[in-house]
Amino acid sequence: MTQRSLLSGAASRTGTAGELPAPDLIAFIRYCHQRHGASWPELYDEMCAVAARREYQGWDHDQLAARGLTFSLFEMPRLAGWARAVLAGVAEQLEADANRSTTTPRIEPQGAVA
Repeated sequence: MTQRSLLSGAASRTGTAGELPAPDLIAFIRYCHQRHGASWPELYDEMCAVAARREYQGWDHDQLAARGLTFSLFEMPRLAGWARAVLAGVAEQLEADANRSTTTPRIEPQGAVA
């Protein structure tokens, strides 16, 4: 009985599909990803380490928890979903930037007309 109530409570906090965290947490996830380019689950390890060392804006586990990001096993599905959504946004932005740079017309200097 206890397990069922814990699991159902955790499931209710996972949020809806495609839900993004607050902008400051998006920045934290991006920061951790940029350090090593890791994807899930290595990104989880990096986020834990960054929080333990207070390397992002001096935030530790408690300060991240106050903003809604915890490293609890019950919250892991939500955190993994956030990481996937944030990293998908990073990939989309990189792709958009690459397309923008290749589709920008170049203006070539025209030769003198005789």
